[in-house]
Amino acid sequence: MTVRVERAGSVQVITMDRAERRNAFDGAMTEALDAALNAFEDDETALAAVLTGGPDFFSAGTDIRAWAGEPTERGGPYGIAGRALRKPVIAAVEGAAAGGGFEIALATTMIVASRTAHFSFPEVGLGLIAECGGLFRAPRALPLNIARELLLTGERLPAQRAYDLGVVNRLTEPGDALPEALALAQRIAEQAPLAVRETLRAAEAAHPADDETDWARTTLAKQRARASADAIEGVAAFLDKRPPRWTGA
Repeated sequence: MTVRVERAGSVQVITMDRAERRNAFDGAMTEALDAALNAFEDDETALAAVLTGGPDFFSAGTDIRAWAGEPTERGGPYGIAGRALRKPVIAAVEGAAAGGGFEIALATTMIVASRTAHFSFPEVGLGLIAECGGLFRAPRALPLNIARELLLTGERLPAQRAYDLGVVNRLTEPGDALPEALALAQRIAEQAPLAVRETLRAAEAAHPADDETDWARTTLAKQRARASADAIEGVAAFLDKRPPRWTGA
């Protein structure tokens, strides 16, 4: 089972559980997370959710040995990155949220992270791009120049700095991200459900036209990058554990 679902009162806890691949997504995991989030959204007694990867890492994004499957109808890439959330989902991050893992965290309503957490977009080192929302969600969540730096260098953003920059809502000691995220989710679940849904809908509606345009721009950039010789070389070099030999083609 690649995704586990548990219940804590009116809060759903969704755990990505593919530890042998650092919670990297293949098609089955995308379908499993999509199904878990669909069930959460359709359950009127579940008022908030926490998405976690466990105590050691959040997610390494796409498993480039298997790839992450097709976007789902309701959730888009990974079953979440294109989803219009009707209820709050809080990411609880320990360890790495890399590539698609960072994009998944950015697709949630809020982020709680421990001091062990770090965030990155390593795609350019593979000849690829951040194709699941990172190209536009990072500049929304971060100062533009910081977003550019992360997207163009692949360097890590430590949890403390992410908190200082406002990407992370709450910073915890190691091992405490999940309990803190649960407490935050339960606090939200105590509020009036209709008011929470309408507040979330109105807040998310601030960028509806941008989303459509930005996804189209991302798709075009993805197509160009994936069709390049550098993308083929970057993935091959990663799998072979050797430095890539870029040609710019």
